[in-house]
Amino acid sequence: MPDPSLIQSFPPPVDAPFIIEHVAEEFTSLCPVTGHPDFGIITLRYQPAPTSKSGTCVELKSLKLYYQSFRDEGIFYEAVTNRIRDDLTNAMNPTWLQIVADFKGRGGIRSRIIAEHGPVPSRFQ
Repeated sequence: MPDPSLIQSFPPPVDAPFIIEHVAEEFTSLCPVTGHPDFGIITLRYQPAPTSKSGTCVELKSLKLYYQSFRDEGIFYEAVTNRIRDDLTNAMNPTWLQIVADFKGRGGIRSRIIAEHGPVPSRFQ
């Protein structure tokens, strides 16, 4: 079962607005129907809230371990993308956050799922 308690964070180094983007190119989970592995690229974009609003940045090793906790989880693409969004939003309290999950093709169909929290800038739409 994916474990959101793995997510660690730290206060933003400045209160001025800035955007962080992390790309995980080796995400894996399991298809809940076939049990076969699903491979994807997860892009996380977010703007930390100012420290005064309890905003935080995600620590990368903990993010990697959190993503790896999905490795043996049977979960649909849509569910995993929304779960990641919800867990990271709860852990970091960002001004906005976007998860883009690009899953490799299966049966000639590739899937891209986008889940957002808050007012994501139009350039990322």
